[in-house]
Amino acid sequence: MQPPARGGPPVRWGEPPPGALARGLARVRSWLGPPAPPAGRRSLRPLPLALRGSALAPPYLAADAAGDHPAAGAAATAAMQRAEADRDWWPADIWGHRALWHFEQAGMELEATRAARLIGDLRWSAGDPASARRYYAEAISEARDLGAELEQGLAALGMGRAAMDLADVTTGRRLGAIALELLERAGASADEVAAASDLRGEEKEVS
Repeated sequence: MQPPARGGPPVRWGEPPPGALARGLARVRSWLGPPAPPAGRRSLRPLPLALRGSALAPPYLAADAAGDHPAAGAAATAAMQRAEADRDWWPADIWGHRALWHFEQAGMELEATRAARLIGDLRWSAGDPASARRYYAEAISEARDLGAELEQGLAALGMGRAAMDLADVTTGRRLGAIALELLERAGASADEVAAASDLRGEEKEVS
C-alpha cells in the first residue's frame, strides 16, 4: 500500500461503483447458479477512449469481448495495480471498478470483496480517506459474511488508517486492534501484522 498523496488537487474519480441493488442481484445470482452476462452488460459503460489505446487494455478488452468475466476481472485488477504503482489515480480507479463489476458478474464473491478493498487502498493512497472508507466498509461486511478473515483484517486495517487521517484516533486504534487479531489468526504476512500493530498503538495529535 502506498503512502497517501498529499498537497495536490482533489482527484476526480472515474466510474462510480455498482449500486447496492446491483450488488444484491449479483449475490442472488451466485446462489442460484452461473450469472447471465447478456442481461447485465448494459450496466457497464464502454472503456473510456483514453484507456482503450493503453498498453494495459488488450488483455482486458479480449476477455471482455469474449464474455469471460473471471479473466476480465483479473486483467482489470492487474491494470489497476500497474496504474496505481505509477500514481495514475484516475485510470487505476476505473480499472478497479471494472474488476469489481466483472467479479460480481462471475459470482466470485471473494475476488469482488478483494476488489472493493483494493479500491479503498487506492483512494486512501491518493489522499482521499473519506471516499476510501465506504469501500473498506463494504469489504469488511462482505468478508465477514464469507468468513474471509484475511480480507476482513486488511480492510479493517485500511479503514483504521483512513480514520486516523480523518483525526478519528479512537476509531483508528480500535480498528487496528481488530485488524491485528484477524490478521494474526489468518496467517497474514509479517508486514501486514506489523502494520496493524503499529496502527493499534499509534498516537496521533489532533489539532
